[in-house]
Amino acid sequence: MAEPRVPGGRGAELDLPCGESVHVHDLDMGMREYDCACGDSHAVVTDVHPPSRFVPEFLVSVLRETVDTADDMGEFGTTHVMGIVLEEFPEQVVSENVEDDQDVGYALVWMTDFDSRRLHEIVVELLVELMEHAVSHAENSDAMTEFEEDMLDFDVEAFVEQYRRERDFTGPNDTAR
Repeated sequence: MAEPRVPGGRGAELDLPCGESVHVHDLDMGMREYDCACGDSHAVVTDVHPPSRFVPEFLVSVLRETVDTADDMGEFGTTHVMGIVLEEFPEQVVSENVEDDQDVGYALVWMTDFDSRRLHEIVVELLVELMEHAVSHAENSDAMTEFEEDMLDFDVEAFVEQYRRERDFTGPNDTAR
């Protein structure tokens, strides 16, 4: 018999969209994907993963300068990124607040019904939509036209492939923000 789900406590487990469950103690901060008993891999994200996991640090800086967060989570970061994903895919993302569990090393964890590569593509697509929305409010009407033209040439899958191949997760810009 599985342990009861205790949010934020020892033995907390996530009930995955596939029907399986995983104890948060089976997940660690370095994990990006979980090979599930269902046969699929599920993306794993924790609040200590930097948003540069998905996009370059210069873009993270632009988003932090541009996006006004109206919550107690501080500047735009992974928590906000995953909030956007959760809003768009509520049936395919689960999360758990485990801030009271000192054994895991993170406070928030998300798991998705899709693998880490598909999550990466979704995050990039959603951030492009966020940027498009921001540009649409710019006082410069040419900015929207220029942005739309630039996006015609932008291939999300190619970007993700290249970024995943070249990204150095141990670099100086890959901090736990």
